[in-house]
Amino acid sequence: MDFKETSLPGVWIIEPKVFEDARGYFMEAFKQEEFDARVGATCFVQDNESCSSRGVLRGLHYQLAPYAQAKLVRVIKGTVLDVAVDIRRGSPTFGQYVAVELSGENKRQLFVPRGFAHGFHVLSDEAIFTYKVDNVYAPKYERGIRFDDPTIQVDWRVADGETLNLSPKDQQAPFLSEAEINFTYQ
Repeated sequence: MDFKETSLPGVWIIEPKVFEDARGYFMEAFKQEEFDARVGATCFVQDNESCSSRGVLRGLHYQLAPYAQAKLVRVIKGTVLDVAVDIRRGSPTFGQYVAVELSGENKRQLFVPRGFAHGFHVLSDEAIFTYKVDNVYAPKYERGIRFDDPTIQVDWRVADGETLNLSPKDQQAPFLSEAEINFTYQ
């Protein structure tokens, strides 16, 4: 696997080695020892999967400590624009984001550490999105930030005339300046 740290320290793009032939392909999607050596020791406790249609935008989500989650995300089918936003108070990159296209074709993965909000926009007709988390889902600690926050200014690559499909929770999320955040940069 090829590990590339993004412009936001701690956020990594991981590209597996894919072996293709006439029968199809094979790849190692995750190898704990290699991941820990390159990114840092992380104990994933759960795998999640979602299926979404074109125009669905999920995020920007995070969980407060002590239920904060790191995520290792990838797309099995389709294409998404995946986004991580630094929400660690005092960080030199606070409020900045990185966006990476993840697809079933490129097989890229994105590691989003604790202290970052995460979201994605489906660019294909359908996308199957899967991710590992290092902590359990805790609804009381779940929070979000508006996808269209003017201080973050994420370019979600919304096509002309496209209508985004957001959950009511995501439509009503607070802006970064009003969001409850308990992460600090160390």
